[in-house]
Amino acid sequence: MAEPLLSLRGVKTDIGQYHILHGVEFDVPEGGLTMLLGRNGAGKTTTLRTIMGLWRAVAGEIRFAGEDITRMSTPDIARLGIAYVPETMAIFADLTVQENLAFPLRRHGKSRTEEEINDIILETLSNVGLAHAADLMPSELSGGMRKRIGLARSLVMHPEIMLYDEPT
Repeated sequence: MAEPLLSLRGVKTDIGQYHILHGVEFDVPEGGLTMLLGRNGAGKTTTLRTIMGLWRAVAGEIRFAGEDITRMSTPDIARLGIAYVPETMAIFADLTVQENLAFPLRRHGKSRTEEEINDIILETLSNVGLAHAADLMPSELSGGMRKRIGLARSLVMHPEIMLYDEPT
């Protein structure tokens, strides 16, 4: 059996005095789809934020592609190929759609020409049905369209795995 792309073993996360995660364990197979389902407050967002290093596990282990990422910084985790689309979408209101997608490519991506960056952005916008929206401001888009911009901003990095909080 192949090693999972992402694996959590005994992960516990505390936020202040609250014990949110109590020994979470699951595997995400390469090329697979895994969904975390549960009621509000069950720890789905905390699990994703812990994987990304935004909140620290106090116990347990998180492995990605065989590497222990439990104590890595969020930027280092993202560079390994893990993308996170938070429920809040995390798009910049004062940047156009194209500028929102260019931001991670310029900040964390490989060295690329402006033409290559623009090609990646336009292809990604087309893939999420927003090719017409490149020059628009987020405030000019519906909530669903803004959600797709958050998705596209992760997709431009061609991640190995995408953690999508509240995809609906």
